[in-house]
Amino acid sequence: MNVSLYVSNNLLFDEQLKNVVNTKYQSRYDVVESYRDFNSFKEYRKLYKEEVSNIRFYMKNETLLNSWEIIPIDEMITTSKWYKKAVSDKGLVRWVYMEDETNRHHKYLSLVRTINFLDLDTSGVLIINVNTDTLNLILSQESQPIMIVDDLDHIISTNQPEFKGEKLSDIVNSKSLREGKAGMFEGDVKGEPTQIFVETISVENSLNDIRIVSFISDESIVGNANKVRDTGFLVVGVSMCFALLLIYYISKLLSNRLIILSEQIKQVGNRNFNIRIPIDGKDEIGHLSKQLEFMVNNTKNLLNEVYETNRQKTLLERKQNEIKFKMMASQINPHFLFNALESIRMKAYAKGEKEISQVVKMLGKLMRNSIEVGTGKVTLENELKIVQAYLQIQKFRYGNRLTYELKVDPSFIHVPIPPLIIQPIVENAVIHGLENSRKGGHVCVETNAVAEGLLVHIIDNGVGMNEKKQEAISMMLNEQSHHNEERIGLKNVHQRLLLTFGEKSGLSIGSKVNKGTKVTIFIPIKEGWKDA
Repeated sequence: MNVSLYVSNNLLFDEQLKNVVNTKYQSRYDVVESYRDFNSFKEYRKLYKEEVSNIRFYMKNETLLNSWEIIPIDEMITTSKWYKKAVSDKGLVRWVYMEDETNRHHKYLSLVRTINFLDLDTSGVLIINVNTDTLNLILSQESQPIMIVDDLDHIISTNQPEFKGEKLSDIVNSKSLREGKAGMFEGDVKGEPTQIFVETISVENSLNDIRIVSFISDESIVGNANKVRDTGFLVVGVSMCFALLLIYYISKLLSNRLIILSEQIKQVGNRNFNIRIPIDGKDEIGHLSKQLEFMVNNTKNLLNEVYETNRQKTLLERKQNEIKFKMMASQINPHFLFNALESIRMKAYAKGEKEISQVVKMLGKLMRNSIEVGTGKVTLENELKIVQAYLQIQKFRYGNRLTYELKVDPSFIHVPIPPLIIQPIVENAVIHGLENSRKGGHVCVETNAVAEGLLVHIIDNGVGMNEKKQEAISMMLNEQSHHNEERIGLKNVHQRLLLTFGEKSGLSIGSKVNKGTKVTIFIPIKEGWKDA
C-alpha cells in the first residue's frame, strides 16, 4: 500500500502525464503517437510488479482514446460512487475495493485520488490496483483464519477460500466489530463462540483505514490448552528419565577423562614429550588437556630450538676458526705489495706506458680495497668505483672484446651496502660469461628503484646457462657446506646479503644459452638512506 502511495505521489508531478492528458489532439494518429511515447505506467508496473497490478487514469478530454491506461471520462463514470468521492476528496487518498473495468471487472483494493493540474485548471482521477496475489500469499502463511477488510466491511483478501467475496458482517457477529473498534474482543463466527483480533492499518495521507481481522474459536483454545497440558506431563516424565541417564553418563565420562588426563600428566612429569593428548571437548577438562598439549609442544619446540642453537653456535665457531686459519695462512705484508705496485706504475709512466701505468694504479686500488675490507658497510658509490677499476683492468686485458657501462641512479649512490657484493658478480660475468666467447661481449651494471628498496642488475650477453645449470647454482647458493668451491664468489655474496638484510635479500639469476645472464641483487632501503 505504501508503494501505491509512493507511485501516486510521483505521478502528481509527472510532466509527461500532464501533457498527454491535457493536449487537444487533432487526429487519432496524434493520440496514438502520444500514447506510444508515454510509458510511466508501464515502468511503474514493471518495477513494482509484486505490489501493483494495474494503473489507470481517467480524464475529461473528448480528444483522448481509451487505451486501458488513459481513459476518457463518460457519463457512466461521472455518476459512479468512487468518482464522486474522488472529486469530493480534493486530492486526498482513499482506499476503495472496486471493480477494474480493464481486467474482466475483477475487484481489487485500489488507491483512488484526484490529480489537479492547477496551471491548466483541469483534473483527472488516478486509480492504482494493489496486487491481490501478493496479499493472498502473505495471508496464506498464517495458520489461523485471517482477512483484510476495508471500511465498508468488504473482505479484500483472506486465507479462507469460503470467505472470499463476502462481507465481514455476514460472517462475524460482534458489536465491537460493527462499531469499528480495534483490539481483542469476543464474538461468534457462524454461531460458534470465537475470540476476535482486529488491528487497523493506517496509511499516511489516507482518508480511510484498512483492518486486519483474525479469529480463533474458544473450542480450539481449550483443545490446545488440554493438548499442551498432556504434552507437558509427557515431556516432564521423559525429561526426568533422560536427565537421570544423562547425569550417570556424564559422571562416568568425566571420571574416565580425568583418569586419562592424570596419566598423561604423569608421563609428562617423566620427561616424555612425545605423547599425544587424546582428550578433546570444550569443557574445563578439554580446555585443560589442550593447554597441557600446548605446553608439551612448546617445551619440545624449545628443546629443539636450544639444540639447533647449540648446533649453529658450534658450526659458527668452527667456521670462524677456519676463517682465522685461512687469514693466517694468506697474510703478507700489504705495504710491500702496494709499494711494489706503485714502483711498477711509476716506472711504466716514466717510460711513457700510460695505459699500463693506469692499469697498475687500478689494480693497486682494487687490491687495497679487497685487503682492507671489514665487516662494516660502504656506500654504493665506493662499491661501483671498485667495479669500474676491475672492469678497466679487464678492458686492458681483453681490449675491444670487452665493453661495459654503468647505469646508476645518482639519488641512490649513498645507500650503505656490504663491501664487495657487486664486484664478485661482475668478475663472474667476465670470467664465465665472456672469457669463452671469441667475439667478447658487453657487461652492464644497472640500478632500479622499487617500492621496498633498490635492485642492482649485472647483465652480460655471454654464453649463458641452461636450466639444469641454473638449478644447480641455485641449490649451491643455499647450501651450508663449502665443499664445492665452484662459484664460491656468488655463494659468498648471497650468504652475506642474507645475513645482512634477511630472507628478502639475496641473489636471483636468469640466463639463456647464447643469450647471456642477468644476476639481480635486492637491497632493502630504510627511510633516510636515499640521498643521505
